[in-house]
Amino acid sequence: MPDLIPFDEITHLFTDFEHTAWRLETQRGYATDRVSPNWTRFQNGEAFDYDPASPWHANVRKQTGQGKRIGRVRLVDDPPTEGQRFLLATGIGNVAAGEDIRNLWRADAVRLGLPDYDFWLFDSRTVVKFVIDETDVTVGVHVLQDAETVVRACQARDAALHFAVPTRQFQAQVASAR
Repeated sequence: MPDLIPFDEITHLFTDFEHTAWRLETQRGYATDRVSPNWTRFQNGEAFDYDPASPWHANVRKQTGQGKRIGRVRLVDDPPTEGQRFLLATGIGNVAAGEDIRNLWRADAVRLGLPDYDFWLFDSRTVVKFVIDETDVTVGVHVLQDAETVVRACQARDAALHFAVPTRQFQAQVASAR
């Protein structure tokens, strides 16, 4: 396994990719979400939409404006955890910015044999595999480009996308997300 590196060292991939950036999100919650200003807004029941001042939204808009695709599939427990409900609520802004976010019940992901770890797949040739500790903190990432890892990530992406439901449609199915 390659060295564990800080996530900050791979952020250039979000602008350097040529065609697609895709993520599988498997966690029940993320420490970064719980310390973000949006966490309090979420707990107060506020709505979220596209925010042109958000660096993520601005980059998504820029990259998709160039014809690139950014997307992800998020695994969701039944019932969803508080962290997953947060992602359902805030994901609406990402979708409005141009990101394709879909959701898949965890039980379906298990039946499909999807990985139980988070990763980004860039241009179907670079996998950034997250290492997340027991407190939901991202410790770092491994950058992988070997054929076996990339093919498995592509297969996971294809299976997840086939069965996942777009965020707005999924949100309508989950009463606690509204």
